[in-house]
Amino acid sequence: MSLEDDLAGWLPQLRRYARALTGDAAWADDLVQDTAERALGRASLLRSHSNLRAWLLTVLRHLYIDQLRKQHEVAVEDSDPLWAQLAAPDQQIEGLLLRDVQRALYRLPPDQREVLLLVALEQLSYQEAAAILQVPVGTVMSRLSRAREHLRSLLQDGTDHQPAPRKAVRSTS
Repeated sequence: MSLEDDLAGWLPQLRRYARALTGDAAWADDLVQDTAERALGRASLLRSHSNLRAWLLTVLRHLYIDQLRKQHEVAVEDSDPLWAQLAAPDQQIEGLLLRDVQRALYRLPPDQREVLLLVALEQLSYQEAAAILQVPVGTVMSRLSRAREHLRSLLQDGTDHQPAPRKAVRSTS
């Protein structure tokens, strides 16, 4: 099979991940298109026995981060969050539950949301997620644990039980 054929096979998964990252169908489609263009343009960088899926998800994630930086929008703003615009089907419990999960997901810090999407939605191993995020496996495990706990607290009572960020302590010795 050619790279084009392999890439076409991964497009649904790329779109799902992009949609989960952005919360916006049009932005996700643009992101997937940019990813496909970049992958085809840089096919020479791909080694013959490397993991195409992980490479494509890494490219997509880097493009997403670049776009966020250009927009000066590192996190979802509480004043007009994307998740508030998502509509659930009328009188359907499943739709309401999905909307609650979506809202909670977009309230997670970006680093927790990314690892949760890669491991839970895309079903990547910790090692694959670590390679995509360019962090140690232990960091993936820690972020995933915090993300699950944070998501659980958001879904149970709607409150954000995130601990305050730790301040660095300098040694005076």
